Amino acid sequence: MDFLENEAVDNVVVPSTVLQETKKNNLSVYNRLRNLCAAKERKFYVFSNENHRDTYITATEGESPNDRNDRAIRVTAQWYMKEIPDIRILLLTNDAENRRRAKSEGILAVSTKEYAEARKATNPMLIDLVVASSGGESNARMDAVDGRHSKRQRIYEEHKLMSDITVGLKQGRFHQGTLRVNTYNPFEGYVSSESIEEEILIAGRVHMNRAFDGDVVAVELLPEQEWRVPSRSLPSSLAVNGEDRAVAEEEQDESAVEEEVGAGVAQINPGEDYGGAPITTESSGRHPCGRVVGIIKRNWRTRGYCGSLRPMAKEKLQMGTISCLFVPVERKFPIIRMTTRQAAQLMDQRILVSVDTWDIDSLYPSGHYVRALGPIGDKDTETEVLIIENDINTAPFSVEVHSCVPALPWSVSKEDLSDPNRRDLRHLSICSVDPPGCKDIDDALHCRKLENGNVEIGVHIADVTHFLKPNTAMDDEAALRSTTVYLVQRRIDMLPKPLTEDICSLRAGVDRLAFSVVWEMTPHADIVKYDVTKSVISSKAALTYAEAQSRIDDQRLHDEVTQSLREMNRIAKILRQRRADAGALSLASPEVKFELDTETHDPLDVGMYQVRETNQMVEEMMLLANITVAKQIESAFPSCAVLRRHPTPTPKMFESLIKACNAVGIMLDPSTSKTLAISLDAAVKPDDAFFNKMVRIMATRCLTQAIYFRSGDVSKEEYRHYGLATPIYTHFTSPIRRYADVLVHRLLMAAIGLTILPDNMTERDRMKAIVDNMNYRHRNAQMAGRASVGLHTLIFFKDRPTVADARVTRVRANGLIVFVPKFGIEGPLYFSSNPPENEAGDGRVQFALDDHTQTAVSLDGQLRFQVFDTVTVDIRVEESQGHRRKLVLALCPDVNKATQPMVVG
Repeated sequence: MDFLENEAVDNVVVPSTVLQETKKNNLSVYNRLRNLCAAKERKFYVFSNENHRDTYITATEGESPNDRNDRAIRVTAQWYMKEIPDIRILLLTNDAENRRRAKSEGILAVSTKEYAEARKATNPMLIDLVVASSGGESNARMDAVDGRHSKRQRIYEEHKLMSDITVGLKQGRFHQGTLRVNTYNPFEGYVSSESIEEEILIAGRVHMNRAFDGDVVAVELLPEQEWRVPSRSLPSSLAVNGEDRAVAEEEQDESAVEEEVGAGVAQINPGEDYGGAPITTESSGRHPCGRVVGIIKRNWRTRGYCGSLRPMAKEKLQMGTISCLFVPVERKFPIIRMTTRQAAQLMDQRILVSVDTWDIDSLYPSGHYVRALGPIGDKDTETEVLIIENDINTAPFSVEVHSCVPALPWSVSKEDLSDPNRRDLRHLSICSVDPPGCKDIDDALHCRKLENGNVEIGVHIADVTHFLKPNTAMDDEAALRSTTVYLVQRRIDMLPKPLTEDICSLRAGVDRLAFSVVWEMTPHADIVKYDVTKSVISSKAALTYAEAQSRIDDQRLHDEVTQSLREMNRIAKILRQRRADAGALSLASPEVKFELDTETHDPLDVGMYQVRETNQMVEEMMLLANITVAKQIESAFPSCAVLRRHPTPTPKMFESLIKACNAVGIMLDPSTSKTLAISLDAAVKPDDAFFNKMVRIMATRCLTQAIYFRSGDVSKEEYRHYGLATPIYTHFTSPIRRYADVLVHRLLMAAIGLTILPDNMTERDRMKAIVDNMNYRHRNAQMAGRASVGLHTLIFFKDRPTVADARVTRVRANGLIVFVPKFGIEGPLYFSSNPPENEAGDGRVQFALDDHTQTAVSLDGQLRFQVFDTVTVDIRVEESQGHRRKLVLALCPDVNKATQPMVVG
């Protein structure tokens, strides 16, 4: 597919036989091929040979399905040769027997390699797309170019056959699970298996045995005497453990043992722990360790891996076709060996590479070049990298999707206003409160006092499902995308822009269709009754959080919108306290915001995002609406309601935080969300204003991610949302940007009798696939947003070396993990100016780690660092060969005594 997707390949006829076979063998490749055929500029044409009288064939007696399909393709080629004799028809196939038969039948047939060789003068990149899999002589040449002997020693064990794995799993000798490689130390991985309570530590590339992150693997436990604890040191730029160093020495010319896998500085997301290590076993004990004995399901990316070539000597670059080492941007993936003729041109480029094989005698997997993405360090290039890495769909919406969107200008029709099922609420003082620059306004609010002394509160949500109908091209596309993705300088929409920014957006001063939940409450926020209805609204103001806060605080203002906001804020405080009393967690997020240049969109300033009372007010209203709707749709559809749950964390998830808090005299009790909330409130140090927020940030990382699910798929006890301390929850309030909310709107319409529930929402397998995709896309959107913040942080610091206060979040034998609150970044800080080549530090200052007190003390007693300490760090961007940049944190000399609390303004 990489070959076909290259722009040099065009004017291609794809027989329907090929499409059917591809769909049967690999759905991901099939979808890529369909997209290619749908792109008119690429000139790929589907020919329905199976439905044409001149090209349809039946299988002969004894003919295999594969041979029949090959013959059908040859018949199609012959038909084209007959119909358009003046145009040369070329059959492209890598099946040697099919080529032989085609040539005997007078058809011009070539392999992809032969085709690429014929066009190498004008399109040399095509060679790179096929050279890795060409086999035979090319592999021998690669060995010769790389300076290695063709007969190499075996490095890895052969993977066991599936039949042996099945027997081993039944006998309990093997354990099945998904390998998760530590992002910041790629020589450690973890496998969770239902057959063993504790996670299995896979230490070293040898024991990973050619498994990639995400592969479903079979693991054999090592003898107990070989069990160990996870590494207590930060990975350095030369981080190769004993086994892997020995492996590397077996390949004499593998200078690549100096892998660029040193721990890096990163933006930290809520729920993400630096290092990604879920293992919290006491250092005095040992953890179950294992080795991968087989791959049950490969998870190699069909879209490829982004990265760059490892710099090499200029003279080697002039050698023509050479073997290079490709370094993925994601550290959890191994270096990939590839062969290319374009090494000199690609050396300063981000490129995309696909994996082909990983032989037992090769330290690295082999792959092939797909395409160049752009210069390393360029903002647009690096944005493209993070989009590809997180599998974000940025393709333009198709004509079929756009045809589902009403024409502009659009306005509420007389039919909408006269609809008996839609209430006219345009007289209410409704307003929206959002971040600055928000154009896709999902929600608006109102609050007013009633004559009986009670309060009416309304949450009004964009009526997206009025326009987004089931079983349409736009609905199918929205289900695939599942979410809008927010990058620092860009928004990637789930729905076409005319809907998101105009027709559905609850902008001020225009009539819009909404789905409203309206409550009557007592002055003490006790719900008397509520109503759910379709509506027409007219927002009186589109405010930012800051503007809404200013209105509330300015006692000179008494207009209806301001009074509405003040009363709503008062009610929200009561609701918030009530949730806290029930055990809802008040956690903290290291979210940052950028001030961007209006022309270049480069960051001018960066700082922690300020949370105001109005943020919390809107949050409370949205939570109330989501909980109210969740109860209603689950009551109406107990087996197929789309809900959201937050699993209760296991005690082990909090072990590292409890240990860190105990080291500074703070006790945490995570046995329930209520006890955790109480202990978090008590986690204060009078002389340290930031300490409580730091603990809350760290507590967030101990929790699992909330996930979408169907009500009929789990027991009611598992519905609970741990963080919100509510027995049931869903997402209703953001249908412009989340497909889950679209499904909930359809459920709610059916629950109140406005429509019949679409048939596909009761199909268990179909809905499971949709819900799984929503969870996958939601997670990817979070990661892409985090990566975008990281990229802009790197750009910001490029020419701005900065000194800032940081907090120690982990202590290691050779350094610290520190968090810089002002910029929301976390990363390693080594005890030496450069990452050491070994734990001893090669004669530099050495430290002793006390795991119990979470303290590192220099052997001369002059320096002491403990978890939660404040340190002053120097933040700078270092640039190496080929414009490769990385953000580096270093201790500021003669400043750090690790005893002074930090105050953040």
